[in-house]
Amino acid sequence: MISLNNITVRFDGIALFENITFKVNPKNRIGLAGRNGAGKSTLLKIIAGIQNYDEGTVSIAKDTTIGYLPQHMKISDSRNVLEETLTAFEHINELENAIAKLNHQIAERTDYESESYLELITQVTEKTEHYQLLGGDKREGLTEQTLRGLGFQNKDFTRHTSEFSGGWRMRIELAKILLQKPDILLLDEPTNHLDIESIAWLEEILKSYHGSVIMVSHDRFFLDAITNRTIEISLGRIYDYPVAYTKYTEIIKEHREQQKATYENQQKKIKETEDFIERFRYKATKAVQVQSRIKMLEKMDRIEIDETDNSAMNLKFPPAPRSGDVVVDVNQVSKSYGDLLVFQQANFIIERGEKISFVGKNGEGKTTLVRIIMDEIPYDGHLKIGHNVKIGYYAQNQPEQLNPNKTVFETIDDIATGDMRTKTRDILGAFLFGSEDIDKKVSILSGGEKARLALACMLLEPVNLLVMDEPTHHLDMISKDVLKSALQKFDGTLIIISHDRYFLEGLSDKTYEFRNKKVIEHLGGIDEFIRKRKLERLNELNSSAPKQAKKSVVKNEEKEAPVDNKQKYEARKALDKDIRKIEKEAKAKEDFISECENKIEEINHKLANPATANYATDTAELHSTEDNMEKAMEEWEILLEELHKLEEKRETL
Repeated sequence: MISLNNITVRFDGIALFENITFKVNPKNRIGLAGRNGAGKSTLLKIIAGIQNYDEGTVSIAKDTTIGYLPQHMKISDSRNVLEETLTAFEHINELENAIAKLNHQIAERTDYESESYLELITQVTEKTEHYQLLGGDKREGLTEQTLRGLGFQNKDFTRHTSEFSGGWRMRIELAKILLQKPDILLLDEPTNHLDIESIAWLEEILKSYHGSVIMVSHDRFFLDAITNRTIEISLGRIYDYPVAYTKYTEIIKEHREQQKATYENQQKKIKETEDFIERFRYKATKAVQVQSRIKMLEKMDRIEIDETDNSAMNLKFPPAPRSGDVVVDVNQVSKSYGDLLVFQQANFIIERGEKISFVGKNGEGKTTLVRIIMDEIPYDGHLKIGHNVKIGYYAQNQPEQLNPNKTVFETIDDIATGDMRTKTRDILGAFLFGSEDIDKKVSILSGGEKARLALACMLLEPVNLLVMDEPTHHLDMISKDVLKSALQKFDGTLIIISHDRYFLEGLSDKTYEFRNKKVIEHLGGIDEFIRKRKLERLNELNSSAPKQAKKSVVKNEEKEAPVDNKQKYEARKALDKDIRKIEKEAKAKEDFISECENKIEEINHKLANPATANYATDTAELHSTEDNMEKAMEEWEILLEELHKLEEKRETL
């Protein structure tokens, strides 16, 4: 489909990569890996045809279509969400017009046996088949289904795109690309602005996608779930293996260990041979052997060890000043924007040294609660920050808040005070900003470089509460591992928002789930949370939706004949009644589950206090409540599945 041959790209005379060669075949699922700045995004742009290169050739098969989602883009704000997304079908509109013209020509012809008439029939047949393949007759239903999969609600469809943040508008662009069904999808960090449920939905879509996928992502689990091939760019060259990312790292590690052992063995043999030559060079009786060994050395293929990029951030948070035992006390906190309730009656206490993760889909209030803790927005209820608590805050858009007109050095020097001003160059060096980088303007830095600079700014003053909202966006795999290690060693308190399960594993010891306008406490880390919720992965909270969507499509295609308007009305009316009934039952189950969760929490508190606990009675009640909740959750999931089926059936009428 696509062939890249000896591609070389230089910036200011310095090669970003040289002589890169590889092919993209049908059904490839390629993960582009590499450090920030290695050239991954540049390579995607070259394939998309929007980036020039200095040497080499790019060959693309005829009629191959390409869809490209960049990290950053300008979004049109002239339409509502549904109208903007439907522009994805402009090519279908053109196809419809072409089919109409062909049918008109056929209707006027009477030379049914002529070659030109048969050619018209062939053309209209091919275009009609292509039209149906693209879902031309189901475009609005498919559009709404795709938008819902990416987290939009029905009420959002008529809202103007300007009302949404950049992350949500990026989802609209992703929806448009998916609906166009190009032969090759180029995705640059597609999960950066997606919540847990949307990641699950996108994962299922990409697994069964009809074309090839090439994507840049630093979400290890997402890569492993989708890709079947990894191409890593490192120090200007590529490593290409037909496996997913984690397996690739194991193979490349083993390869380099074997390469090193082979190199060392050869070096040992070379030294022994050179010693022999030097020792017997002037002895006539050894002349033949000496010459033989000299020729052997000349003919030997010298093994070279691949150069590896071992650069990494050196991140260590300063020792945390001691705070009071209670760091954050949240009491009956609720937040609404007008009539929109975000969450209500949040109650919890965060104690010194705890590491807390906030999880849940976008819009449920994770960032809102963080902003309340930071005293940035008003709220109802009471929230108290503990004694001597000093907060370090990394906002979700922290890298974008950096002044683009300042240099790297000016950015950190303007914040530093006292003795820290003498250490700014050392701090920048620890974050991989060398002497040639410190005078760069922030505006020309990559997303990963901006993220590293924003993190560096957090080391200028000791804090005892770190509040971090999606700190891994734009960081490469190694930088994420370094940050995770530093946070694990941080001796203060941590509140972190992330949808990256690999990053959260082993990092938090308590999880707060934002769901159904409530903040639910789960003791234990992210793995314990997943086990309790009966999920294999954090980003599979709603993976049944895509599967149901597929079934719905099959049913649509199997319908034998359209029904008239009156029948449609009656059918919709009956379905609406069934939907309302199931929604009511599901709501009752949700309320019961919440009651069980509260009851379990109360019993656990009783058991934790020997003075009030009746171990035998309380334990029996705990097990009974857990069993009831587990049964209710199973019934709730069945109701949701049935609700999905009915809603999709209604959409087809």
